[in-house]
Amino acid sequence: MNRAVFMKQTVKVKVKSAYVKSIKSGFPLLKKEAVQNLQQLGAEGTILELTDDSGLFLAKGYYGKQNKGIGWVLTHREEEQIDVGFFEKKLKRAFELRQSFFSDPGTTAFRLFNGEGDGIGGVAIEYFDGYLLIQWYSEGIYHFKDLFIEALNSIVDYKGIYEKKRFDLQGTYMEDDDFLIGERAPVPLLVKENGINFAIYLNESAMVGIFLDQREVRKTIRDNYAKGKTVLNTFSYTGAFSVAASLGGAMKTTSVDVANRSKSKTIEQFSVNGIDFEAEDIIVEDVFNYFKYAGRKNLSFDLVILDPPSYARSKKNTFSAGKDYPDLLAKAIDVTEQGGVIVASTNCSTFGMDKFKGFIEKAFKQADSKYQVLEEFRLPADFKTIKEFKEGDYLKVVFLQKL
Repeated sequence: MNRAVFMKQTVKVKVKSAYVKSIKSGFPLLKKEAVQNLQQLGAEGTILELTDDSGLFLAKGYYGKQNKGIGWVLTHREEEQIDVGFFEKKLKRAFELRQSFFSDPGTTAFRLFNGEGDGIGGVAIEYFDGYLLIQWYSEGIYHFKDLFIEALNSIVDYKGIYEKKRFDLQGTYMEDDDFLIGERAPVPLLVKENGINFAIYLNESAMVGIFLDQREVRKTIRDNYAKGKTVLNTFSYTGAFSVAASLGGAMKTTSVDVANRSKSKTIEQFSVNGIDFEAEDIIVEDVFNYFKYAGRKNLSFDLVILDPPSYARSKKNTFSAGKDYPDLLAKAIDVTEQGGVIVASTNCSTFGMDKFKGFIEKAFKQADSKYQVLEEFRLPADFKTIKEFKEGDYLKVVFLQKL
């Protein structure tokens, strides 16, 4: 196979002295305020050679605007080239770490490559029963697309590859066709997660229909908490938690989400698991309004699942996890039975588990209630993280019993 000739401009960039230590210690995100000569960066996708004030080599990375950064460090070895071989090495190592997933017939959907956790920030690859989905989080990393595809071709067998460009969305999804190469996936594509079926759409929108980082939480709800219980699933999206609870023997599930499409999507997920969706409640409503309604009607539930987005806006309400989570949790506490369980979850990366537990403490005081922590979850093994980048370990889930 002839390898693609890949020549990228390299720019020397001086790192401000206050940030040299963090780069040396393995912090992978290059922040705007860390760079002295910003005007010299060129176009996104440029390879950056990072040096200290005296010109001493620190690391190599690339320029790509994403969230709070302007690029990612790729290597601390001056002689290492950012070429096909580099991408092959990183991808091969990531795939080796996930061999147990490939051999599990009960789970055919998982994260195959997790950005900076696997050594290349700004990109993720998910596996859906033989199909690969590449998520590009900056224009900078997208410039390396041909290298990625060539590397993938040399080390993994796949049916087809899809992509999501997550860097130019501006609140809407603009792509008409996310299909790249190989064969197209069935519509929908049915995948398994711990034996649960999920209908996936690789070519429909920015989201495919399931968040893979909650796999172990869903399994725990199904296996240990759902039997005989009434369940409220808020911000329910496509109803994945409700499906898990129903399969675990829940007496009844109530799924609430403000998006109109959530109803048909949830009906579909129940149906592909052989569950009678008409026996469940699927409600299109602002969750905040539903809590008011439940209060007026004196409704309460044995198990309440609270997994809001980090930021959400509806016609009358705006929610920011870093500011509003305690108030939201207090409302969930009010509709939870004594002795009932709340699954409090957040994917907000701007605060850690300690602060989240502070939010929990505040919410229970606000609701004049007591609790005990039953279990805690972080990201599953396929969502690999590194200790040098705590922001990458974003998921925090705490099972709470209302006393």
